[in-house]
Amino acid sequence: MTIHAKNVETATVSESGTEVFIPLNKLKKSPRNARKTPHSEATIEAYAASIAAKGILQNLVVEPERDGEGTETGFYLVSIGEGRRLAQMLRVRRKQIKKTEPIRCVIDTLNDPHEISLDENVTREAMHPADQFEAFRRLNEERGWGAEEIAARFGVTAHVVRQRLRLGAVSPRLMQVYRDGDLTLDHLMAFAITEDHARQEQVFDNLTYNRDAYIIRRELTRTHVAATDRRAIFIGAEVFIEAGGMIIRDLFTEDRGGFYDDAAMLDRMVIEKLQGVAEAVMQAEGWKWADVHIDYPHAHGLRRTYPQLVTLSEEEEAAYAAALEEFNRLTEEWSSAEELSDDVDKRFGKLEAEIERIDALRQTYDPDVFARGGVFVVLSHDGTASIERGFIRAEDDRPETEVQEAGDGYTINGDGEIIEEGIIRDPDSDDEAEDAGKPLSDLLVRDLTAHRTLGLRLALGEQPDIALIAVTHTLAAQAFYQGAEAHCLEIRPTSTYLAGHADGIEDTAAAKALADRHTGWAADMPGDVADLWGFIAALDHASVMALFAHCASLTVNAVKQPWERKPRAHETADRLATALALDMTAHWRPTVRTYLGRITKAHILAAVCEAVSNEAADRLVSLKKQPMAEAAEQLLAGTGWLPVLMRTTELATLAAAGADEPQWETDLAVTDNGSVAEKGEPLHIAAE
Repeated sequence: MTIHAKNVETATVSESGTEVFIPLNKLKKSPRNARKTPHSEATIEAYAASIAAKGILQNLVVEPERDGEGTETGFYLVSIGEGRRLAQMLRVRRKQIKKTEPIRCVIDTLNDPHEISLDENVTREAMHPADQFEAFRRLNEERGWGAEEIAARFGVTAHVVRQRLRLGAVSPRLMQVYRDGDLTLDHLMAFAITEDHARQEQVFDNLTYNRDAYIIRRELTRTHVAATDRRAIFIGAEVFIEAGGMIIRDLFTEDRGGFYDDAAMLDRMVIEKLQGVAEAVMQAEGWKWADVHIDYPHAHGLRRTYPQLVTLSEEEEAAYAAALEEFNRLTEEWSSAEELSDDVDKRFGKLEAEIERIDALRQTYDPDVFARGGVFVVLSHDGTASIERGFIRAEDDRPETEVQEAGDGYTINGDGEIIEEGIIRDPDSDDEAEDAGKPLSDLLVRDLTAHRTLGLRLALGEQPDIALIAVTHTLAAQAFYQGAEAHCLEIRPTSTYLAGHADGIEDTAAAKALADRHTGWAADMPGDVADLWGFIAALDHASVMALFAHCASLTVNAVKQPWERKPRAHETADRLATALALDMTAHWRPTVRTYLGRITKAHILAAVCEAVSNEAADRLVSLKKQPMAEAAEQLLAGTGWLPVLMRTTELATLAAAGADEPQWETDLAVTDNGSVAEKGEPLHIAAE
């Protein structure tokens, strides 16, 4: 113990202004301290860390405690510095110091304790945040202290230190604008997503009246790739960083993994990885070629073939039956168990793999298709490699026979000329013989075939059953034999690529069901399009109708484009939905990703009002956009609510008419085009 501390213990009266060391256990909180709200735990932690690293930098101001007769008790009341006293008490509990640790204090018996404690908290100005950010940056750069060490010395978390270091790295020019009050802290945090000062200043200079933080972030990451992008998922963060790339993290918002800084390098890595997959597929399956693409090449113009059903060997059928029987037995045996044992779980996995392996053998391509055809390896929407098989290039297609039948008594030669059968040209014959062997003129061919076309039209219109086969043949020939031109009805079905309008739509259950249906029909199709008519004609009526319906379904297009003006087509799509009793709740639900995160707060509140209640919407009003969308997703789950654009009119009318649930009056109404219009007093929506 120091001499000063000892003198304090022996003195009976303390002189005001004396600097002394007083044991910690002799200090008490002053009842006249102006601060009535206690210090937060975080503040006490920060004091404790600072004192442990640097000691107490400011003396505590105390007065002697006196009993009822005015005699000093030997204890001292802390007028200024209660937070530091509590920090030292925390260090005692952590066994870092003893309870008798001497604390440097100044005795004040002249001033009113209440006034000086108030003065201590009122007459001071906090450091500007910009100064703090830059000071933390200097500690990092000049002293080499990392976030963990700085955090330990100042009693804050390492994450807070990293945030302040990132803010301190913002362009000095923008930092001065922040000091001047022309940028908010939210703006500064948005600029801190990158440490490129030139880029920060470029975006700042190009800002217009709209200076929302999300605009700044969007502009700064415009040339980057989000970690949620399928390319980033396919490559992975570790591989990208090992290749020399950087992942930019936003320390102030939920960035879902950050942003990959080099889009061109990422694309190259994706192509290289896809090429590796393509080479493995070619070697394993024996295809002639394989092309890789990040996006599916829809305008490739190649003819596609599909695998055909084959009969399995007796051994394979027996193995399949045995695996399926054991799988069903185990399923029944463990149906009531809450959890499977590791051995049983592994056995289920092996049986599933065996069943899938043998099922895959039931369909295969003709060896000739492997020899002439190839595959496209493309990046799917979920960040995995998708293998599309069975494409045949024009140069690899089988050449057409040089002479084809053209009708009764006529043939078509390799030049497309129609000649009469039995006529043989002799170069040594006279002109008359040559005239007899000349092909029919183009004009006459057109004349005759025009009359035949007229006859076909008349006859086809009188035989609906054959018309159904002919239309089905036309649709199927174009749906399953691209580029074959084997149909004579001038019906040109088009199938809009929906993935170009809705990201991730190909990964939905509905898309998989449609693809499975198409693959099932494709497996039944004859290998040669010339046999397609006979195949369809041999089907029973129900099968023809099913194939016709499938082919027709591929041509449906109810997508609304902002530049299109075809209201009658969309009205027809609504009538089609009503006729089909389409219920989109079976295929789609409103989530943050599919809907709620992409609309305004007013739309979100209107949806909750309509589907749940006004009270439920009122509870969301004060939330920011992202939390509001997430909460709305939970509220809407299971309600069957759909946006107006996805509702089937008749179903919606029937549901409203027969519903037992209460119908809520909402402050917002949703119009036919999906916009929100006010009905009465608007809901008060908190600012973002």
